[in-house]
Amino acid sequence: MGQRSTAAKTLRTGPIGGANFLDVAKLNQIIAVEKGVKSKAHQDLTAAHHGLQKAGLLAGISRTYQPKDEEGEQLPPESTLVQIKAEDVLRNTAATLTRLFDVTATKDWANCAARADVKVDGRVLVADVPVSYLLFLEKQLTDINTFVRKLPVLDAAEAWTQDPSTDSWKTEPVRTLRTKKVPRNHVKAEATEKHPAQVEVYYEDVPIGYWTTVKFSGALPARRINELLDRVEKLQQAVKFAREEANGVEVTDQRVGDAVFGYLFG
Repeated sequence: MGQRSTAAKTLRTGPIGGANFLDVAKLNQIIAVEKGVKSKAHQDLTAAHHGLQKAGLLAGISRTYQPKDEEGEQLPPESTLVQIKAEDVLRNTAATLTRLFDVTATKDWANCAARADVKVDGRVLVADVPVSYLLFLEKQLTDINTFVRKLPVLDAAEAWTQDPSTDSWKTEPVRTLRTKKVPRNHVKAEATEKHPAQVEVYYEDVPIGYWTTVKFSGALPARRINELLDRVEKLQQAVKFAREEANGVEVTDQRVGDAVFGYLFG
């Protein structure tokens, strides 16, 4: 893209998407900052995506054992904590991409004049957006659409409820029987004066206790994912409409990431 000799205005000292920058007077400085931010955002998003594909890190379980009687074998409880929670990943991903969105916005606002409002359901979500940033949004939203479609979904075969104590989803406790094989004798023929009794040994499953199992998960309900996907697709359509009617003037330091991800993942 072409670079102007100056950025028309000097950017304010302060945070852009979570990082502090000195006054920026030239557009090429903004572009240099954007390159590093974009690289880090891509790495973080890739790491988040790979982490969510590891089902074992999203799953948790808690099991306690109670013997059938006082003489029964005592077994310690078993538990595995949820290590990755999709909502946490959404929040961290939003924070990472907010910085990328804001730095790129600063560059694009300073570099082009064509603008339009991005409207969703009749409400202005991001006002006065340059065409170059609308193109950026289109690309990012395509990636976010893919990201949302691959979010882990709670197993529909289970009934899940939110558990405030673990900030994850859990099932109702399920009690299952624990048995032990006990040898039994079956007399096939009684003893006689000439022959001993014919006895056959078999094993019988005898109840000795109960497992109480609660499953935990850091995945998301299908309803939540469908809601997120609907928001992404609405915003994709709104950005396309805005690009067609864009026009505007130069601006400098922009912060739009909070608005975008507040809507997408809020």
